[in-house]
Amino acid sequence: MVRQNYSMVSQFILQGLTQSHELRIFFFVFFFIVYTAIVLGNLTIIYVVKLDLQLHSPMYFLLANLSFIDMSLASFATPKMIYDLLSEYNTISYEGCMTQMFFLHLLGGSEMMLLVVMAIDRYIAICKPLHYKTIMSHRVCIGLALFPWITGFVHTMSQMVFTATLPFCGPNVVDSFFCDLPRVIKLACTDTYILELLVIANSGVLSLLCFIFLLISYSFILINVQHRSSTGSSKALSTLSAHITVVVLFFGPCIFIYVWPFSSISIDKILSVFYTIFTPLLNPIIYTFRNKDMKKAIKKIKNKHVSSKSTF
Repeated sequence: MVRQNYSMVSQFILQGLTQSHELRIFFFVFFFIVYTAIVLGNLTIIYVVKLDLQLHSPMYFLLANLSFIDMSLASFATPKMIYDLLSEYNTISYEGCMTQMFFLHLLGGSEMMLLVVMAIDRYIAICKPLHYKTIMSHRVCIGLALFPWITGFVHTMSQMVFTATLPFCGPNVVDSFFCDLPRVIKLACTDTYILELLVIANSGVLSLLCFIFLLISYSFILINVQHRSSTGSSKALSTLSAHITVVVLFFGPCIFIYVWPFSSISIDKILSVFYTIFTPLLNPIIYTFRNKDMKKAIKKIKNKHVSSKSTF
């Protein structure tokens, strides 16, 4: 990804969320608290899954991976956005802009495929429970955890190899709080129609197809759950409802932004905030407070920590 000599723009100006001074102060405090909660919440899930032996299962292994991706997704642009809310000049270098887009689509693509992998895991666990441990071996789990990262890397590189060679010689104002392909591509000093189609085909269609696949998968699982006993059905429905909620919250904004990416609708900015900041915050809340095993594990670790302190 080497910039061509004819690319004259050395930095981009990020317009951010608002120009109002009062709102910028409010957003600074609000998003600082939210980002802190995202990091602490997702780190808690990773920490608890690692420490509690009862959670050493494929589902929680994948959940810990989701927490890591969520924490990373919230970190690629949010700290700079928080800093920019108190800064007079909201600029980002050309290299920094390309880096943001690279990691956005690496992490976004990885999360899409990880949610697909988690759906497959739930399908096997609920529809083929007797074969679950045999199918979801440790080796398979490692492979399933690596697959989203490989897919995400291919996804981002297939777009960045073209974007990084575009000439930027004039307009440099990005109407967002971070660099994203639909906004940055429009600033290029050349015809980007083919690249716009590539973004729609790559990001938009990928989001839509994954979402449709997940809806079909969870529909099959829900039909299967209806034939189970009331106790097992209740636990399965609780787990599935958490998964489905996460899927809808993540894919909804992505589909809207990338299937119709070149509209001038201002709501795109709100949706960008939602899937890069609020979804990583909601995931640990949904999986922690709706999951009895997680709550039990957190309580056990907390009690163990309190008892160990009391002995000293």
